[in-house]
Amino acid sequence: MASLNAPTGNPTGGLESIGNLLERTHGHLRVSKYKLRQAEGIELVRLKRAEGGQSLCFSSRPFVLCGLPVRRLPANQLLYERRNGHFVLQLTGHPEYGVPFGQDRIVPIFLATLAVQQKSQVIRFRSASEMLETFGMHKGGKEYRRLIEAFERVFGATMFFGTDTVKAGAKVVHRSRFNFLREATLWYNRDANQPPLPEAFENVIVLSNEFYQEITAHPIPTDLAAVRVLSSSPATLDLFMWLSYRCFSAKGEEEVPIFGPRGLAAQLGNVEYSRPRRFRQRLEASLGAIRGMWPECPARVSADGACLIVNRATAVAPAC
Repeated sequence: MASLNAPTGNPTGGLESIGNLLERTHGHLRVSKYKLRQAEGIELVRLKRAEGGQSLCFSSRPFVLCGLPVRRLPANQLLYERRNGHFVLQLTGHPEYGVPFGQDRIVPIFLATLAVQQKSQVIRFRSASEMLETFGMHKGGKEYRRLIEAFERVFGATMFFGTDTVKAGAKVVHRSRFNFLREATLWYNRDANQPPLPEAFENVIVLSNEFYQEITAHPIPTDLAAVRVLSSSPATLDLFMWLSYRCFSAKGEEEVPIFGPRGLAAQLGNVEYSRPRRFRQRLEASLGAIRGMWPECPARVSADGACLIVNRATAVAPAC
């Protein structure tokens, strides 16, 4: 059987993509277009990593340490909380728009990336389609509407982020409450087939002072191609970004409890599972998807299922 780990020679002498290979060798399996795109995306992640040619996006520390909700919260629930050791994240949603969830987590990543690249609290971009293209998302009226709704939820949310540390025998408490954005002007074509809006309709977003300071003080790089692959799988994306940061900061083999007040389940934006076994199954599935893009990922669930074992590693390969 042909290997799916790298581009393969085809009869014409060139390189054959994973998608074409699957169609040619496993056509009887009726592989969906989504699965083909995902396979080709994984192939690209591994190829760019091997060549040291990764493109980076950036995230802010609160949303790496503590994930946003994976699914929409009930309409009457506007307060959301996650904890990671001495870090705590609380989000208060706008009464009309609710709490950011699901693919909304792409918006803070996009804003943080532009803030780092443009080195400015006032960030500019030409069109809403630029964001969809950045993260490999489809373009169309439905997608534009979902994007605007995501911006409304992010714009309307208030974030509370704090830490408790002990230094020289004294407890140090730092708390900060702020909005993501101070001002936003967004333009978009309702019809994806219309030509781009003229330059006068440039999108301008002013980040809040606190959010911009957090981004510039702790910009966390992430493999953009991997984020593209996982953009439609928020729980796995959360775990990938968390592992990228956690493995980079590890000093050696370390154990992270899966459950409990300081456990992994209390940190990520997962849905609540009634049984621990269900969460472990979901965790194993996400780890499998991540290893497909990052084969050297050292994370594994302990034999007793109580801990996630991590070790020092980097998901962002140094440039060759």
